[in-house]
Amino acid sequence: MNCKKYRALASRWWKGEISQLLFLALIMFSIRSSLADWNSVPTGSMQPTILVGDRVLVNKLAYDLKVPFTTWHIAEWSNPQRGDIVVFFSPKDGTRLVKRVIGLPGDTIELRNDQLFINDQPVDYTTLEPAVSRQLADPERAQGIFATEQLPVHPHAVMAINGVPAMRTFGPVHVSADHYFMMGDNRDNSFDSRYFGTVDRSQIVGRTSSVVLSLDKSNYWLPRWTRTCSSLDGNSATFQSAVGTKY
Repeated sequence: MNCKKYRALASRWWKGEISQLLFLALIMFSIRSSLADWNSVPTGSMQPTILVGDRVLVNKLAYDLKVPFTTWHIAEWSNPQRGDIVVFFSPKDGTRLVKRVIGLPGDTIELRNDQLFINDQPVDYTTLEPAVSRQLADPERAQGIFATEQLPVHPHAVMAINGVPAMRTFGPVHVSADHYFMMGDNRDNSFDSRYFGTVDRSQIVGRTSSVVLSLDKSNYWLPRWTRTCSSLDGNSATFQSAVGTKY
């Protein structure tokens, strides 16, 4: 095949096949960049709410609309609320993280022996429904201390871990304008705002409220069918029904 025929064939492929595929890919990646995405969770920092191996859906339109492939905001119609689970870029190294919003702009956040204080007011803790902690592997469940943290509107599970060094006392710190204080639900095993500081509003990618797929690392990465397509907000009613002790 001579060069002239090769160029003619390549031109036909480009016009008829490749250009259409590239255009379709550009549209798909743009949608993923600015509308919706999924995020894998490789660590236990959000246990027992989100487990290692969960893939969570990220709603990138929850708060604003961004230019595809950037963090530039075209429009904003809402802001993260206390208790939201959000995906954001870490101020430390730009890694995408999944944490819970604990402090809003203007708040004062403090932790005293794993008890949370917001604006000098202690947050209440009640017992956690056992079904929530039973999702964890036996060694993690045996070592953990579980409770329901009664954030207004968003009561949710938290855990502490016996016998490991952790930042159980922190602050008080003031959250500046346009910034948010993030924490993992696994308080003794989470790299969060206690270590890297507050997160600028512009670095928040979106909100997550559901698991689209869950794979069990301890069981040959087999699917956890009971968690697949499950709501992370759906546990609120279970948390609210729990009563009892401080943790």
